[in-house]
Amino acid sequence: MPYYRVVGEVPRKRHVQFRAPDGGLYKEELMGEEGFSSDSSLLYHRHAPTAIVKAEAVDAGAPGLTPNLPLSPRHFRTQDLTPDGDLVSGRMLLAGNSDVRISYAATRTPSELYRDSMGDECVYIARGRARFESAYGALDVAEGDYVVIPTGTIHRWVPEGPVTALVIEAAGHIRPPKRYLSQFGQFLEHAPYCERDLRAPAEPLLVDGEEVQVLVRTRGGLTRLTYAHHPFDVVGWDGCLYPYAFNIQDFEPIVKRTHAPPPVHQTFEGPGFVVCSFCPRPLDFHPEAVPIPYNHHNVDSDEFMFYVGGDYTARKGSGIDVGSISLHPAGFTHGPQPGAVEAAVEAVRQGHTETTEMAVMIDTFRPLDLGQAALACEDTGYAWTWAR
Repeated sequence: MPYYRVVGEVPRKRHVQFRAPDGGLYKEELMGEEGFSSDSSLLYHRHAPTAIVKAEAVDAGAPGLTPNLPLSPRHFRTQDLTPDGDLVSGRMLLAGNSDVRISYAATRTPSELYRDSMGDECVYIARGRARFESAYGALDVAEGDYVVIPTGTIHRWVPEGPVTALVIEAAGHIRPPKRYLSQFGQFLEHAPYCERDLRAPAEPLLVDGEEVQVLVRTRGGLTRLTYAHHPFDVVGWDGCLYPYAFNIQDFEPIVKRTHAPPPVHQTFEGPGFVVCSFCPRPLDFHPEAVPIPYNHHNVDSDEFMFYVGGDYTARKGSGIDVGSISLHPAGFTHGPQPGAVEAAVEAVRQGHTETTEMAVMIDTFRPLDLGQAALACEDTGYAWTWAR
């Protein structure tokens, strides 16, 4: 994270005695990245965070990924998926590679306590409201929120009614793009969002309880650990590593006279992928501009686009709608559907001056394999819509 926070009570110096009202010592825990060489936070627990009383292996099931062969652009309709489970157990794997896994979840059921020890997570709330609870505290999240969860954070999701989400699980860390930050981590003036737009836990979340189970994912698989005490027993923490939320409506679009390429929409970066936010914005305003994307072939990237709101001018006639996902793989040139350019130019001539589209895009630098959930909701005619 780009800035330091203090929540609750912490001692004046690190690694010194910090006593509870009864005279006992609080238990200090370092949560840190890259072997003590990157961002970290110190959390102060009522009970030892190391105390487990049971460990059980959990059958994770087969990953179910198959190559995108024959190579083809694809359209998946998440609206057609049948939800099951919660925001952890109910994730339906859409696509993935060695850098990232992308899933869809739809539920109203609270999740069990969960810790992903493989990498950071970024959960985009597409519909509904939920309470995100962690050892750092709680966050109330709603439609349009990205929630970035550092590796190893014990947390749970408590929906307030039906919730749908796109879940991005990284094999490393998810951060703001380096070009938005100073050498010391402050957001620069040209960045499309800044520290004021980020929401983090503001007070400790103290939960009493003993022998609480936590589902833990590692590279070896899934384990259910039973802790002697509830891990939400932190009286205070400080540092630069913590979960936070950022709403897509707070992304400030960068506008050019002619059409700008996708990097102007970049929101986060991860190992081998980027996350972009396509938000309502003024249309390109050169008098002869073509106000939708040109045909393009990014030879290094697969483009995975989740459509969450608005009107998708470049995809007219393709069946794309809210809840759709398009996958345009490296090796395929893609662009507007037939007739979309002419229609967009005419709309501008008639006085149309802005676009209302809202979408989350994940560009990966290794090919994406396909999950069973994606294949189960595929519109198999999408690849041929450019030839009509």
